[in-house]
Amino acid sequence: MLGSGQPKNIYEQQAHNKKLTAFVMAGFIVFLAFLGFGFDAYLFGGMDTGTFVPLGTLTAVFVGSASAAWSLGSGAKAVLSSANAVPADGNNPAHQLLLNVVDEMSIASGLPRPKVYVVPDDDPNAFATGKDPNNSHIAVTEGLLKTLNREELQGVVAHEMSHIRNYDIRLMTVVAALLGSILLLSDWARRSMWYGGRSRNSRSRSGGQLGGVLFVLWIVGILLAPLIGQLMAMLVSRRREFLADASAAEMTRNPLGLANALKKLENASSPTASIKRGAAHLCIVDPLGKSVNLKEGAVAELFGTHPPIQKRVLALQAMAYQITSAMPAA
Repeated sequence: MLGSGQPKNIYEQQAHNKKLTAFVMAGFIVFLAFLGFGFDAYLFGGMDTGTFVPLGTLTAVFVGSASAAWSLGSGAKAVLSSANAVPADGNNPAHQLLLNVVDEMSIASGLPRPKVYVVPDDDPNAFATGKDPNNSHIAVTEGLLKTLNREELQGVVAHEMSHIRNYDIRLMTVVAALLGSILLLSDWARRSMWYGGRSRNSRSRSGGQLGGVLFVLWIVGILLAPLIGQLMAMLVSRRREFLADASAAEMTRNPLGLANALKKLENASSPTASIKRGAAHLCIVDPLGKSVNLKEGAVAELFGTHPPIQKRVLALQAMAYQITSAMPAA
């Protein structure tokens, strides 16, 4: 949820995430088009000669549109591949326990069973990805299976099932794929600025004051592209984690299971090396160990991928107290 409006029910959250996915994809394409326009106008010199041909602009829009469509259709596979995730093996007792828990939570949530993967990483973490509930995937690390007991594992899987049910996975998967594309594009653009461009005489012609302003904005856009991409990823608000925690507590009827799991994940000693920066916001806890995720406030809301774990634990403990208080006395 963006902003501080009234809490959304599941159907409102689904509709919101579908609209936000389209908004993020459109914003990504517009940003690429702007960078393409910069190549046309300043590196190729079209603004000075009066023979402007939007070759770079059209190419960027085409590439951006194709990348957005690809990320929606194949982004989940790319995320799983980047994490070296492999299908869970039913012959492995720990993997079979995971498969059993996923089956239980699929029944509790009323969703189709997602495909289940295991990431060969000793740090405990988990994420969900995919296009929709019919095309979804849950991945957990080997470290998670070694660290959590069954009740705690149920809480984590229920949390990821909540992301699937709320269509968070569609938005988060698209953002993860597009963020990687933006990082690649910005690196390519910076290199092109050093090795290509107009002649010195062409550069000396200003193209007007507006052209100079656009040129400065274009340079700033290239330099800040990684930050802009990160801010797009931050559109996946921290509040979604609170919503998924609450939904997980509803599915399992055991808020303390997830609360205890989060405590163990918080005490993990090392980052999740298998999870790349572009997919960090997919995980149940920050895989990069960024200090901003331990804080609250405007800066944390803008740059943090996850709310503080202690705050999430307190919310789950409060839910457990409410459930206990509502139970009839024996």
